Amino acid sequence: SSHLFRMYNVRKGKMQLPVNRWTRRQVILCGTCLIVSSVKDSLTGKMHVLPLIGGKVEEVKKHQHCLAFSSSGPQSQTYYICFDTFTEYLRWLRQVSKVASQRISSVDLSCCSLEHLPANLFYSQDLTHLNLKQNFLRQNPSSPASRGLGELRRFTKLKSLNLSSNHLGDFPLAVCNIPTLTELNVSCNALRTVPAAAGDMHNLQTFLLDGNYLQSLPAELENMQQLSYLGLSFNEFTDIPKVLEKLTAVDKLCMSGNCMETLNLQALRRMPHIKHVDLRKLMVQEVDFLPHVTQLDLRDNKLGDLDATVFNNLEVLHCERNQLVTLNVCGYLLKALYASSNELVQLDVYPVPNHLTFMDVSRNHLESMPEWVCESRKLEVLDIGHNQIRELPASLFCNSSLRKLLLGHNQLTRLPERLERTQVEVLDVQHNQLVELPPNLLMKADSLRFLNASANKLETIPPATLSEETSSILQELYLTNNHLTDKCVPLLIGHPHLKILHMAYNRLQSFPASKMAKLEELEEIDISGNKLKAIPTTIMNCRRMHTVIAHSNCIEVFPEVMQLTEIKCVDLSCNELSEVTLPENLPSKLQELDLTGNPRLALDHKTLDNIRCFKIDQPSAGDASGAPAVWSHGYTEASGVKNKLCVAALSANNFCDNREALYGVFDGDRNVEVPYLLQCTMSDILAEELQKTKNEEEYMVNTFIVMQRKLGTAGQKLGGSAVLCHIKHDPMDPGGYFTLTSANVGKCQTVLCRNGKPLPLSKSYIMSCEEELKRIKQHKAIITEDGKVNGVTESTRILGYTFLHPSVVPRPHVQSVTLTPQDEFFILGSKGLWDSLSIDEAVQAVRNVPDALAAAKKLCTLAQSYGCNDSISAVVVQLNVTEDSFCCCELGGSGVPPPSPGIFPPSVNVVIKDRPSDGLGVPSSSSGMASEISSEISTSEMSSEVGSTASDEPPPGVLSESSPAYPSEQRCMLHPVCLSSSFQRQLSSATFSSAFSDNGLDSDDEEPIEGVFTNGSRVEVEVDIHCGQAKEKEKQQQQQQQQLLQAPAEASDEGIVISANEDEAGLPRKADFSATGTIGRRRGNGSVAPQERSHNMIEVAAEAPLRKTGGYFAAPAQPDPDDQFIIPPELEEEVKEIMKHHQEQQQQQQQQQQRQYQMDHLPDYYDTPL
Repeated sequence: SSHLFRMYNVRKGKMQLPVNRWTRRQVILCGTCLIVSSVKDSLTGKMHVLPLIGGKVEEVKKHQHCLAFSSSGPQSQTYYICFDTFTEYLRWLRQVSKVASQRISSVDLSCCSLEHLPANLFYSQDLTHLNLKQNFLRQNPSSPASRGLGELRRFTKLKSLNLSSNHLGDFPLAVCNIPTLTELNVSCNALRTVPAAAGDMHNLQTFLLDGNYLQSLPAELENMQQLSYLGLSFNEFTDIPKVLEKLTAVDKLCMSGNCMETLNLQALRRMPHIKHVDLRKLMVQEVDFLPHVTQLDLRDNKLGDLDATVFNNLEVLHCERNQLVTLNVCGYLLKALYASSNELVQLDVYPVPNHLTFMDVSRNHLESMPEWVCESRKLEVLDIGHNQIRELPASLFCNSSLRKLLLGHNQLTRLPERLERTQVEVLDVQHNQLVELPPNLLMKADSLRFLNASANKLETIPPATLSEETSSILQELYLTNNHLTDKCVPLLIGHPHLKILHMAYNRLQSFPASKMAKLEELEEIDISGNKLKAIPTTIMNCRRMHTVIAHSNCIEVFPEVMQLTEIKCVDLSCNELSEVTLPENLPSKLQELDLTGNPRLALDHKTLDNIRCFKIDQPSAGDASGAPAVWSHGYTEASGVKNKLCVAALSANNFCDNREALYGVFDGDRNVEVPYLLQCTMSDILAEELQKTKNEEEYMVNTFIVMQRKLGTAGQKLGGSAVLCHIKHDPMDPGGYFTLTSANVGKCQTVLCRNGKPLPLSKSYIMSCEEELKRIKQHKAIITEDGKVNGVTESTRILGYTFLHPSVVPRPHVQSVTLTPQDEFFILGSKGLWDSLSIDEAVQAVRNVPDALAAAKKLCTLAQSYGCNDSISAVVVQLNVTEDSFCCCELGGSGVPPPSPGIFPPSVNVVIKDRPSDGLGVPSSSSGMASEISSEISTSEMSSEVGSTASDEPPPGVLSESSPAYPSEQRCMLHPVCLSSSFQRQLSSATFSSAFSDNGLDSDDEEPIEGVFTNGSRVEVEVDIHCGQAKEKEKQQQQQQQQLLQAPAEASDEGIVISANEDEAGLPRKADFSATGTIGRRRGNGSVAPQERSHNMIEVAAEAPLRKTGGYFAAPAQPDPDDQFIIPPELEEEVKEIMKHHQEQQQQQQQQQQRQYQMDHLPDYYDTPL
């Protein structure tokens, strides 16, 4: 990916000088240099080398697609290059900007698929920092000309070297000859020994050997007297290496995830310099230690109880995620106690910890607050949420040092009323049984900035002041899901600095205009789920308002929100609006206006083209038969705090010829593009897999594997969670029940409500799963202390992140149930939803909401009021399975057709989207009732939210060999026979403009991705909702088979191995496919993908865990989504060929369709369901 080369128009020197002419020259970006040939159209002759590090790249406005490249320093030179397409221009701009921003002393060549060191690396002998992480470097490369790791000794000033994840197998001896090294990372290299020569690195301070197969260390390491951090976690040590006795500068024992059953205490006694002990992921049975330890990390073990009183100097104790029932700690020097996610019923700290500032004992079984907590005078943060506490000590708030108090999810009926001297700034008491808050709370707690009292039984709130004057500095107030009435609204004006106010799902009937006018600093308000008839016009006083959410009320008049200059998001769905008047010029920052679920609303769409996401119901096309639908859905998506929508939903009520439905939720964590890619392609893949097998487990697993391959092929390095739910009806089975199959990876999940009780259909695979942990340890991944694989993702089964393979795999959890009349609805939700709501709470919250859209909205609002800051997506599908939901075809046509999807048309939800500001094209699909409003309707918004039936008009089935219909026989609604119909759903292309999103083709692929066509400047992802005619479908499949050689996906007991090359040892080969792999094929940077690695993967720069102070691995930020591939120039010709071929096929297809159409319009002899 670091090599770009092509013939372009080039001009050297200043633009103003007439002597400099434009000429065609070969231009190469190699590593950190721009190389321009001096001879036209040739690689021979002199090459001009322009070093880019520290230089700059700028766009030239006068010429189209033109960039100016300059080197740094006094002898700076400039080259102007004109590119042929915007795509290439963008690719060069990105790549060169990355290089130019580097310091001359440090070079990052991580994830470049290098097999040897590039020549240009040696242009600068002054390198001090070199990152070669995640390549395929060898000690001695096969060809004599190429440079192996032995050449590294040429860097005489090198201080920091990262060689992690290069599959070295043997320790790189050359490195021992670089005396200047102070930091060396050789983690995850399958090393079995460390050579004695390593002791020659006298200046080494940090030595990372994590994630190898080491069982011992050589005695010679004692020469490293500077060494202060030695990483030995996730190796095969059975004891503490003896050489540590001599390494007196090392103060931390980092040996989590080794094979030590118990600790050799004698060995530790001989190492008084060890202050911190990190034994995460150890199976510690007995712990019995020594006084010199000040920090102890025992999280993620299986400890049942812990007596840590023997550490009389302990300052920090980590024991999260164990099975502790009791915990005893010595309090003399204790500063921080982390003990969440255990089963604690008793917690003793003796003596009273006078230095304790932080304590987290959330998610335990405590029934009361330990008495000593009130006496701990320096305690600033106390998290005791998710316990079973009924009462708090009376003097809790009197502790003047307490700043943050988290008491949510307990069984509190009241809070202490003694509030003298309290300095609390953050108070969270959500999910308790509070009927009232202390009457003086808001007057006395005058440092309070944040209060969340959602999900209680509050009828009012206490006053902030008894006079006109107020000292309140409250900025965030969450009171959702209480019993508040209009009486509490006047009390809000005592908080003039309120920025965020959530009062959804209460009993408000009006919001007086005079009160709203006083809340001038308000930025976000959520008053959904009340009985409001209007939003006061004085909302115009709230000049900073950016978000107004007021769905599920009785609002009849469109509020004055369009006057607000900062407004970004307005949600007025599920109200009673009848008309909307919009100003000529809409607010410039408006991104979303949701008016769905207002059945009487009529609107002129013309002014709405510049809103990123405008949602409204489409008028329904008249009622057909009036029978109830088997399923109907509503969904919602909300962006997180950073204002990026990193989730997507999919809903196809009439998937695959109308007998089926498909729903999905996709979550990209902090990434915008992955969810959109999944949303566009997964339904297509599933439809194809359904042609191959009817076994639920098989077609779901295969869908996820093929999707994984496509993400890799599209150059997408990041990943995301996904859940798919497929409802199908077996046409061959006379008993014909509906089956619901759910498949998920990551933290997106489905829950079914059966008889009013939740039935989970998903599983979230994380480190705490025994089998997953075993698999990950076996593959030598490092688990950082926040429980993430290599610091990237906590889910061990997730789509994407191919560079973490084989530790992280895309194999989904699949579960099928037969739907019964007792099944009321099911919910699909993203990570943000399930992190904030338990499945019981979610089911109870929407069980009595009759409308699926309103139900989805409610879940989203509740999650946000309960503290979710991530993007959220929820899909609610209501079921109406009757006792006779079976196919009546086989009963000789005498049976009455059962209720089925596809009987009468719904109101279709139309969404007009512009390019989102995140720079991503939005997939388009033709909406069921052939809407002409806009070609950009996202697949996720396929059909209505409001009272929608399960599908649009049934598309015509076509008599073919596979059709179950026979002439002159009455068919049931599930199998309509219909030879002609006015409505024909078109196959649509969802267009990703690659100027924004580079889901192009990776340069390794000789074949295009199935369903992705490209014409150089746009990449088009085909989205077929698979309701076309059967004949058409067969043709498409034939075309697609010609276009793509399927790469095999192999399943094995250790998860899925995405393999596109030689058989890997020990993996059963299911069938012989012709694989498109990267074997022996030259990559863009001149290296060849090695054969022994299953390498249909894109390697990525997700930062290896960096060290925090104290030697922790820090979980890195997500890699930059900008850093991706666009169609490489060398593929351009081939792509044009494909396009040409594709167009010819389309023309043929249209001709065939016309013939087919003439055939179809023969007299209609058969019964039709309409």
